[in-house]
Amino acid sequence: MNIFDYRLPSPALQDYVRQYQIVGLSFAPSVVVPIKPYWPRPENCLGFYPRGGDVVERPNGTAQKWPTRSVVVGQQTSLVNRQPPNEFVYFQVVFQPGALSRLTGIPAHELTNVLEDGEAIFSPEIRLVNERLSSTDDHLEMIDIVERFLYYLIRKQLPHSFRTDRQSIDKVGQYLLQNPSRFGLARPGQAWPGPGGASLDWLAEQACLSPKQFYNLFTQRMGISPKLYARIARFDQSVKLKNAQPTKDWLSIALELGYHDYQHLVRDYKEFTHLTPTLFNQRESHAPERSFGKAEI
Repeated sequence: MNIFDYRLPSPALQDYVRQYQIVGLSFAPSVVVPIKPYWPRPENCLGFYPRGGDVVERPNGTAQKWPTRSVVVGQQTSLVNRQPPNEFVYFQVVFQPGALSRLTGIPAHELTNVLEDGEAIFSPEIRLVNERLSSTDDHLEMIDIVERFLYYLIRKQLPHSFRTDRQSIDKVGQYLLQNPSRFGLARPGQAWPGPGGASLDWLAEQACLSPKQFYNLFTQRMGISPKLYARIARFDQSVKLKNAQPTKDWLSIALELGYHDYQHLVRDYKEFTHLTPTLFNQRESHAPERSFGKAEI
């Protein structure tokens, strides 16, 4: 069974979920499965392993076998290497900005660079979800199982998750996710979204908060600062743009995504992956899905 399916959630869930990523790969027993270099992305996720977990290697070189059937993935700021087994299925729910905090009541900064057992956060309800997922090979049925669980979480979410200031923060997160290169200068009094860019003070003004309140609340909701969030969002765009257009040169990618120059792009790659753009692209080109002609774009 080989699956590489990215799709939108049901319309009623799109306020909480950006997309589902379902990857199922099957390698022969004699094959050494390639490592997946999982780069930082602007996201908090809930992942399921219906067929068993992978081995996760952190930047400090420590590695651990992930034996649990579900995992809450906080905002990551550095590269994580994943070694999947030969029979592998991973179902990932990518949440909208702020949505994981809304559903759990846990400040996102407490989960930054954390992989937490899903049953530790959502137990006991998620145990039945894990059992149901492990009993089917139909990824469309998996989507139905997971969506029923998400509807359950929404119905029981904490009342204070609807506070106006938190909704404003989530709106700013959406803006930076879609326009990461706009985090720059803005003229005072500009209307949303501001053709000149978005300074921290300007973004705070849109959220009807002081800059200090905005900074603190954004970090609680997204897990990292507004500036770092925008940088990771743009870096993520650069990786996927290069995957989509392999012949496109790095300078063109840098300028298209609003970097001042190629060196600023290099700075982000070295900070987030400890590699140059070219070396990281070479490593990513050997990811497990590449064996089946697929790439993240």
